[in-house]
Amino acid sequence: MKKRVGVWIRVPTKLQQSSDSPEHHLQKAKMYAELKDWEIVEEYHLEAVSGKSVISHHEAQRMMRDIQSGHIEALIFSKISRLARNVKELLEFSDHFQKYNADLISLGESIDTSSPSGRFFYTIISAMSQWERENIVERIKSSVEVRAKMGKVMGGIPFGYKRVGKDDMALHEHEAPIRKMMFELFLEHKRHATVANILNDKGYRTKRKSLFSGTTVKRLFQDPTAKGIRRSHMTKIDENGKTVMRDKEEWYIHEAPRIVSDEVWDEVNAIIQKQEKEKIQPLNKKVHLFTSYLFCECGGGMYVPSSNPKYTCKKCKRKIHIEDIEAIFKEQLTEFIISKDEVNRYFDGTNSIIRDKEQEIENIKTQIEKLELKIAKVFELHEQGKIETERFDEYYNKPNTQVQQLKRKIPEIEGEVYALKDQFKSSGYIIEEARSLYDNWDKLSKREKRNIIEIITEKIVVSEQEGA
Repeated sequence: MKKRVGVWIRVPTKLQQSSDSPEHHLQKAKMYAELKDWEIVEEYHLEAVSGKSVISHHEAQRMMRDIQSGHIEALIFSKISRLARNVKELLEFSDHFQKYNADLISLGESIDTSSPSGRFFYTIISAMSQWERENIVERIKSSVEVRAKMGKVMGGIPFGYKRVGKDDMALHEHEAPIRKMMFELFLEHKRHATVANILNDKGYRTKRKSLFSGTTVKRLFQDPTAKGIRRSHMTKIDENGKTVMRDKEEWYIHEAPRIVSDEVWDEVNAIIQKQEKEKIQPLNKKVHLFTSYLFCECGGGMYVPSSNPKYTCKKCKRKIHIEDIEAIFKEQLTEFIISKDEVNRYFDGTNSIIRDKEQEIENIKTQIEKLELKIAKVFELHEQGKIETERFDEYYNKPNTQVQQLKRKIPEIEGEVYALKDQFKSSGYIIEEARSLYDNWDKLSKREKRNIIEIITEKIVVSEQEGA
């Protein structure tokens, strides 16, 4: 079967058309194809088309589609400059032909990539392509750094600001007051989610017209642009194509229009850092001390209605005053703290759970070792010809799947153990410190009291006598 080829005819100007006619190009291509015993099935005419950019021309696009579909297997042209004078486009053509195993034949330079010597052309072109790509990357890097150094605004504009011209930004008349309000709300509520909910309830939206989230609000708090410090040249693309942070020495710092004072920004971020360090969330003001821990004898959960200072059973409506249940808890807490048996029972129980989890990990590791020995035996029997290749998967898949499932369980259980040990340490500290709670209970904050309740309490059941 004859090789199917196309002929590329491009003569840029009318002068060249008269002195170097398309017919002349076509005739040379036909002679070459005849000598090679190839069949010309397509002609691509780009008469009077400049070589500065041809890849978007409809004939060039048709040719590339024909290469992709396999309609033609090679392209004949008079010389490389007739194919494309733009180096970038020449590289794109070359990549396209290489991708679909098609050949480029330049009669003027005697390049025929269907021959061994001609295929060296692709090696050279590939090197040029890599060099060009690296040059582009370096030029972009250099341009980005220069613009950053000059203080030009690049990338997205943060909430609270608007772009002015191409390279600068100013306060946004509507967004800036909202961003300032965020700081004021956080100092009042100390919760990212609460601030986000208030903003959403007021009808405010992000620059992308989306609802605010706690994460978005936190990011805006931590961005120093609000206090007049704009950072640039902070990120780069690593060798894996991922965006990573640069060293701080490479950053550029510029002034920006201020939304809040240094004192407000520092106070908000000090609270955020303290919360992250202590791994605590501010107690929602609507959450009462015993919320989710207090239950009625009938089985119903108890809550505090907004209009009544009493915990009320959702099922039978039994009530107990919030001060009464706190007083009862305080007395019971004193007994718990004073009783060494209760303390030891708590620690023994936690230790027992940790030991059980650690033993479970060891048991899983033992199971994995046995299964891996079984898999190794399967490979050995297969090599000895005792298990046919067609039946190998039948013996291999099941134990291998079990191994993968067990390996996934280990980090899950290890995570539970770490959490239990952390809780054990903090619980021990709090219980030891709480031995004088009876005298100090009334001096504790709501957050501190709630911490004690969360650590030592599983469930509080209110009987008829207590709720009377």
